Amino acid sequence: MKNLFDFKYIKGDVFGGITAGIVALPLALAFGVSSGLGPTAGLYGAIFIAFFAALFGGTSTQISGPTAPMTAVSMIVVAGIVGLNEGDVNRALPAILTVFLLAGLAQILLGITGMGKYIKYIPYPVVSGFMTAIGLIIIITQLLPMVGYYSKNDMELVNSFKPQAEEVILKNILADEASKNFLVLDDFQSTVQKAALISQEDVLKESRTLAAKETSGVLGALKVLPRAISKINLLEFLLAIGTVVIIYGFKKITTVIPSTLVALVVMSGIAVGLGLDYIPIDKIPSGIPIPNLDIFTKFDFGSISPYIFSAITLALLGSIDSLLTSVVADNLTRTKHIPNRELVGQGIGNSIAAIFGGIPGAGATIRTVVNINAGGKTRLSGMTAGVLLLIVLLALGPVASKIPAAVLAGILLTVGIGVMDYKGLKAIPNLPKDIQFGPVKLSSEMIIMFVVMVLSTFWNLVNAVGIGLIIASLMFMKKMGDFTAKRSELKNFHELPPEEMWADEIELADNLKQEVYIKHLDGPLFFGVTSEIKELANQIPRSAQVLVLRLDAVPYLDQSGVYTLEDIFMDMSERGIKVLFVNIQNQPRYMMERIKIIPNLIPAEALFPDFRSCLVWIEQNLKKI
Repeated sequence: MKNLFDFKYIKGDVFGGITAGIVALPLALAFGVSSGLGPTAGLYGAIFIAFFAALFGGTSTQISGPTAPMTAVSMIVVAGIVGLNEGDVNRALPAILTVFLLAGLAQILLGITGMGKYIKYIPYPVVSGFMTAIGLIIIITQLLPMVGYYSKNDMELVNSFKPQAEEVILKNILADEASKNFLVLDDFQSTVQKAALISQEDVLKESRTLAAKETSGVLGALKVLPRAISKINLLEFLLAIGTVVIIYGFKKITTVIPSTLVALVVMSGIAVGLGLDYIPIDKIPSGIPIPNLDIFTKFDFGSISPYIFSAITLALLGSIDSLLTSVVADNLTRTKHIPNRELVGQGIGNSIAAIFGGIPGAGATIRTVVNINAGGKTRLSGMTAGVLLLIVLLALGPVASKIPAAVLAGILLTVGIGVMDYKGLKAIPNLPKDIQFGPVKLSSEMIIMFVVMVLSTFWNLVNAVGIGLIIASLMFMKKMGDFTAKRSELKNFHELPPEEMWADEIELADNLKQEVYIKHLDGPLFFGVTSEIKELANQIPRSAQVLVLRLDAVPYLDQSGVYTLEDIFMDMSERGIKVLFVNIQNQPRYMMERIKIIPNLIPAEALFPDFRSCLVWIEQNLKKI
């Protein structure tokens, strides 16, 4: 691996890695909490992804770890699988980590198969809408912890779910009995006995699970927000607001020291130093991270099959995120990253992080820029960042466990604000209005952006991106079809004004112009333009004797296009109209030869390399047709 241990850069690499690791620390803790797996999962993800993505990746200065988009998708996976496991995170953990592992393996596969080059074809409006939705999701879901509201601790709300909790528990008992063939009249008494053993603790636990599920996600947070505000914990709110103020305010003083780290240290120091009665984050365990072998020993395909597409989405999203950061790094360092190798490195990092219980991540732009500005030159800088975070885990785990949850909520609020695509939003008034609904004209790109943003925010991130891609593809094909059809007009030589003729067409004798029609085809002939092409062909009158197709500007012909042309040429043949090709390109010719249009319908003598030779044939043969 070139420049892996080039010690002439070691000072810059170590300092860059340490600086980037310091920036990554508060974000790793915050993303871990946001994911639903706790701060430890965020820290583990930051450690292993930073180290192994740097070691095996294709961008020398890249710093990787949990990011806002990856965490938002991970949050959905965690919430869904935890819900299927009666709210028990520990029971759901093997399935969750298996999905994360599959995402890492999918990234490796993308890199090995060279698919990295295709990721760049995702339209900007889809990415823009997705990123803005990520910001909105983070902002809205952090409003509750910012005001110190946790639904599982709101006993009035929890108690309202007790009847539903009892119903769920009874259904689970019945389902379990039925699966064991115990649910028969003779043994029904055992089912009743099990139901009698249900304790109030069981009901309370299930009620908390249902309350948490009801208030999860964007819709859940908005639904319970008025209640949360009415029960606001002023201390938690002040801790969160203080964090936000320091993050934005300290940047105006200096950017040498990361403002998120300053906010984390100052606000945590105030809370701990003054002995305030605040809500801390989950305890961070001390000691070396241990692999979670339950991924393999308790593997259950049925529990993860609904999330296969989510794993693929994580892989694609992480790849896009990483490669965009790689481009930024290239611009700053005047180097060139290796895309597919970068995907392999990211996949290895995410796979190892999943095995140890970490959340997935990607190349992080801000951390990478910090690394470069601090002197990072080689992969050693990213590895240093991972080692620093491991040292923090081993040495400061108990201290980090005292961080107020509201402080991390404040940090995440600023992350959500920062990740939104303001560039795309500002461009909306200037986008061309190319679609009309009645009297209203709108921009197709704006529609795609808002569809993805709204569906991602309020419904499902994965489905929203898929729908956005479908809409973008359909709109693109519609535009291409309109463009090709518009520039592929059919005209009789007699009707064609000189300014619309090509230079070599002016020579056609006046006495031949009535019988000769010409069609300038411009652009690919694909399924999006077949109806327009067929309609133009139908305009050829019975008096026509020759149809000249100028194919100079047709680079591509798909299966729909070739069968449409076959129908047209068969109709021309029945009507006694001779079809001539001028300058047909290789791919369209290959497609026509495959289904025998050439030579069955269009013989070799009807193919001309240029219009001049075609013109000679017309003058010699027109009256003989």
